[in-house]
Amino acid sequence: MSFGQNILSYEEDILHDLDELIRIRSVSASDPQTASQALDYMLQKASEMGFATKNIDGIAGHIEYGEGEELAAVLSHVDVVPAGDGWSVEPYELTEKDGRLYGRGVVDDKGPSVVALYCLKALKDQGIVPKRRIRLILGAAEEIGMNDMQTYFGQEEMPSMGFTPDSEYGICCCEKGIMSIEVSARQHDGTILTALRAGTAVNAVPSKAYALIDCTENEDHQLRRFADAKPGEYDFIYTMDGLKIAATGKAAHASVPEEGLNAATHLIRILAANFGQLVLGSVCSFIDDAIGLETDGTSLGIACRDKESGALTVNVGVVDISEEAARAKIDIRYPVTADSDEIFERISQRAAEDGLSTTLLNHELPLYVREDLPIIQMLKDAYQAETGEEAELYTTGGGTYARTLHNNGVAFGPVFPGDPAKIHDADEGISRENFFKHARICLEAIYRMSQ
Repeated sequence: MSFGQNILSYEEDILHDLDELIRIRSVSASDPQTASQALDYMLQKASEMGFATKNIDGIAGHIEYGEGEELAAVLSHVDVVPAGDGWSVEPYELTEKDGRLYGRGVVDDKGPSVVALYCLKALKDQGIVPKRRIRLILGAAEEIGMNDMQTYFGQEEMPSMGFTPDSEYGICCCEKGIMSIEVSARQHDGTILTALRAGTAVNAVPSKAYALIDCTENEDHQLRRFADAKPGEYDFIYTMDGLKIAATGKAAHASVPEEGLNAATHLIRILAANFGQLVLGSVCSFIDDAIGLETDGTSLGIACRDKESGALTVNVGVVDISEEAARAKIDIRYPVTADSDEIFERISQRAAEDGLSTTLLNHELPLYVREDLPIIQMLKDAYQAETGEEAELYTTGGGTYARTLHNNGVAFGPVFPGDPAKIHDADEGISRENFFKHARICLEAIYRMSQ
């Protein structure tokens, strides 16, 4: 029997603690305090299990087991993106239905966090004395730019190897660079459009958007007919402030924007086609003309790809237009060999043509890990031991804590091919069978790192 099988004796305890953790609505983008509470919950649980813990400024912390000079780590996060709409179950509790586990964070990344904690408990309960110290490093601000790890590693030592269970199986040895960019006008300069709002997080394709417009009854009827022929769903509501158009698309992670239907860009396209870009204001004009419905950056002049990591992607994640503000937040995932300075400069120049300012909100450099590192073989062996299959190396547009490990760590699990996790979407979930398959693999991997 592989060592990883030992995790199965903790199944009910894991699910109980995961339910309690999910009930903490730790949306870092809107309430950092609740994210800190989720971190405190994990550290308290670990302390009760007899592990040494440390809290770093309420934004990160660690749980440690073992002794020795060398340090190996599992990195995970306890903050989540907003629940959003469209759930068939309560998002902020763990629900098991038809063999699947549902809840915001069950996959990304509360479930893996609780599993990793119980992996340390399994080592301890089995009397395993690690030759390397093993740390579970937890962050509370991963979803808003990973400054939590910058704070953490500003005070704590860097592991010699590690992995983060925050992606898919097999082994992610390459992550695209990520830039979050805001384009903004000094004030809203549209006429017909009085407000437009969409999205809550730049790293997600917005599934909802709404606009308020001042138009004639004839223009309203024409707009309805036009919308009926376009992708997405559109509701027209008369209000005291004008005609409200509510658009519904399909959410997706910003690393794969082509898998969603962006409610913001599709709504802007319909408005622009019906009224023209200028009356919508410079922010909408820029979005429609320089991005449109594209996800590859062609019209922005930044489309590129490489054999190591694939194509650049673009996502308009947040739009906020009102009398007080006119801005949009854009997520760019660029290939590992691309020039990030050139990409940002081209976006800035194009935005300036519409009189817009450009601000770099966050920049995460790409990850590119060599295949001959010991951690790669350890993870391959762990996966083989639990599944009987070979773990393939792959590339992602997603951003994980692995990129904070100075190319000495990778993303590894927990999502299996063919199991729709719906990360950053309604009904985030994983089959119970696969959840505990991941738990076995995770324990086997941690055990091998400890030897």
